Amino acid sequence: MSDFVAGLPMYDWPEEKNEVDAQWARLRDAFRQKGIDAPATVARLNRDLPPVPGGIRDAAGKVIGPDPATLPPDELDFHGLWLHPALLFAQACWGPLELGLSEHVQLIGQPNYDAFEGGQGELYSSALVMRAGEAPTVGSPSDGSPLIPLDTLRGKHFAFNSLDSMSGIIALTRDLEALGECLDIFSERSESGGHRASIVAIAEGKADVAAIDCQSWAKARRFEPAAKAVTVVGWTRRRKGLPFITASTTPEKIVAALREAVAAIA
Repeated sequence: MSDFVAGLPMYDWPEEKNEVDAQWARLRDAFRQKGIDAPATVARLNRDLPPVPGGIRDAAGKVIGPDPATLPPDELDFHGLWLHPALLFAQACWGPLELGLSEHVQLIGQPNYDAFEGGQGELYSSALVMRAGEAPTVGSPSDGSPLIPLDTLRGKHFAFNSLDSMSGIIALTRDLEALGECLDIFSERSESGGHRASIVAIAEGKADVAAIDCQSWAKARRFEPAAKAVTVVGWTRRRKGLPFITASTTPEKIVAALREAVAAIA
């Protein structure tokens, strides 16, 4: 059994479990061809992560995360995965990376978003969604520029997945600032806990608008019934998509092999 752990939690919706497993199988096999002892499956729950007695520590010995064995076993703490000393490979978000995660991990590469409206290569944007019929539906700008309908958004209840989400709140905040505005254009802001939950909240009238990354929006249109009641009214500027990372302690030789393998698959 491998001493490493891996995870692809960012788009791991229940309906796409088999597709995520297939994605990991392709990556795993490519890593193994490079001589890396990649784990057979991804970690989906805290109980899948090896215990770290005393908590996860940084290079200076400071505790930066709890022992996964002390966390609810049937949930997944993203930071527990990302900071785990045995992490070989995972997908993260630029929001947490900018807020300090980058100090404790190494970047491996970026996925390709060509398959999704609003994506191009390693870049992606967020769809600004509202209830259908409340504003015109718009397509993603071909040049990746932001399309922020200020008059439509002003005074609305904004739902976001989490405060550290690049796609859910940080990207929109920066695009608004570029226009001389801020999140105060919204009458109310609330944290939903996930992009899917934000879409449901809008469909149910509990919120008015949300920023949903283009891949999650594509998934919602496939799997979430509430998405039928929601439409796209704007787009954030294209930015780098969710990066692949490994632990800060992963040896340089393995990091180089991981990068080569990911680049070849992409």
